[in-house]
Amino acid sequence: MNIQKTPARQTPDAAPPSGTSPLLIPVFEPELVADHLRDGYWLEAPDLNQDGKPDLFGYGLRLGEIYWYQNGDWTRRLITDGVRMPVGGDYADISGNGYPDPIICYDLYGDIGTIVDAKETGGKIDWIENPGPGVEETKRWTRHYIGRATGMHRLRAGYFTQTERLEIIGFPIVTKGNVHGVLPLVMFTQPDDPLTAEEWPMTTIDDMSYRMLHGAEKKRGLIPGSDRDSVLVASDEGVTWIYYDADTATWQHVRIGTGETSQFEETGFKGSGDLDAGRIDGVPMSYVAAIEPFHGNTVAIYTRDPESDPATAGWTRQVLDVYGDPNENGEGPGHQILCADFDGDGDEEFLVGLRGPWPWQGVMYYKMVDKKAGVFAKWRVSDDSVARIAMADFNGDGRPDFATIAYSVDNYYRAKQARLMVFRNRIGDEEPLR
Repeated sequence: MNIQKTPARQTPDAAPPSGTSPLLIPVFEPELVADHLRDGYWLEAPDLNQDGKPDLFGYGLRLGEIYWYQNGDWTRRLITDGVRMPVGGDYADISGNGYPDPIICYDLYGDIGTIVDAKETGGKIDWIENPGPGVEETKRWTRHYIGRATGMHRLRAGYFTQTERLEIIGFPIVTKGNVHGVLPLVMFTQPDDPLTAEEWPMTTIDDMSYRMLHGAEKKRGLIPGSDRDSVLVASDEGVTWIYYDADTATWQHVRIGTGETSQFEETGFKGSGDLDAGRIDGVPMSYVAAIEPFHGNTVAIYTRDPESDPATAGWTRQVLDVYGDPNENGEGPGHQILCADFDGDGDEEFLVGLRGPWPWQGVMYYKMVDKKAGVFAKWRVSDDSVARIAMADFNGDGRPDFATIAYSVDNYYRAKQARLMVFRNRIGDEEPLR
């Protein structure tokens, strides 16, 4: 397939429009955390030992070993093992001891180990009890079962319908026997005593609307008049904002865009694969950036009139880049989008994580330099293969840094150099570009 790239509208040599802040060069200093990973897929950055410095926990699908890496010298410790094919994760203080507990979904696939054979009795979710004081001791952490749904692939922990009990929304990716079958979007609510509960109560949010759910980002501050969480979802249907309307006691599904559709006849994939929302001029969700479609090659951005209501706005899609042609499986190199204000000017940039192979590998940094015309500057800020990006201020200097873990998964894609890296933000240490 020969996909023509949209004429470039982004360039690192672009001068900012008159009256805007200087365009700062995005410089990130790499630091090796772990090399020669046997597998790699997921990464999160909570402060596991509550010493004021964000740590990392990460894993791949094959070994079933969950590790945490302590900020400082990045000492690696095994949290637990024997987890069959762990996939997506998140974290929250479930035990109530003030320490974040990892949450993982696992046992997604059958014997083949790919999306074509979802395990009918799998798709399980556990939370892993952080022991708190003495967390540095070398002892396995206790796992607690939450629940399951076939094909469970992503999860997000937050307060979506109320603020008293933690809720976990689960996002399956495939059904048993049908890669593109319709999926149930489900939610688990924290029971009275999560330490002794055999299972969490589960409700179905929607079981009619979604296929190939791959990306899900929790966002706070988007629901008017509420500080509850909501989610942005990337699926076969495109980009959707999902939130709970407390006034009507119903879930609202706002379709922002239908995603990439031009590749469908040749690859079988359409819609969106991953996404995040960025803030511009203090307006939350001013834009949504997406990698499209599933494991896609296309970077697109959705924008709206900043004065409009995001729930009813008309969104405009603009393709920024196309990274290579789909491979023999119909897949491209893109795997994650992450928005944050890296240069400290109040507007949020976004990162695109590419798994490879080279040259479609690394982290690309996009900065909006002309808000009216939608012009972006772009830089490559990492060459490493990326499955996931985790963002945190790792050195306490007030600037967001990021970390990456390589994409190294049997039967999908294995990075040639599988590493876990931290990239420390040095933006502003050099002279502005203009």
